[in-house]
Amino acid sequence: MTHETRLDQAVRQLLREQRVAALGTLDANGHVAISMVPFAVDSSQGVLVIHVSQLAAHTGNMQRNPSVAIMVATAEVPGQPVHDLPRLSLQGQARPVVPGTAPWTAARASYLDRFPQAQAMAELADFQFVTIVPDSARHIAGFGAARTIAPDVLIALLSNGPEAP
Repeated sequence: MTHETRLDQAVRQLLREQRVAALGTLDANGHVAISMVPFAVDSSQGVLVIHVSQLAAHTGNMQRNPSVAIMVATAEVPGQPVHDLPRLSLQGQARPVVPGTAPWTAARASYLDRFPQAQAMAELADFQFVTIVPDSARHIAGFGAARTIAPDVLIALLSNGPEAP
């Protein structure tokens, strides 16, 4: 059995417990646009999966420029300090998944396993699955506990393994 560090366990826990992320894309003028998106982890591919509408501004932004950022953060607790909230910021490439392919089947299954209520939306022609392939990440586990995560380590954390998200 491979030993997993406390910080790696914290990343897995964060991705398992939080279901919504902030998605950063670049619009046609190069301005940053932020959206909230539900996400899932496709551990078979080591990627994040989002399900987007063709009508959404972030979808057009990703089609023009696939470079994106995603932040997954622990929710604020009223009355508690906010500066050390656990969070993970990922930079990566958005890749639309071609319907009917093995990656699409895996992405769709991962997303619907996490969000079964989205089954009806998954049948609409206007929606598509997009995977976020990580390039780099920054993990804040709490005050004084910050680190950069290399792409290979991040992909391993997202992939099948102990307590995969």
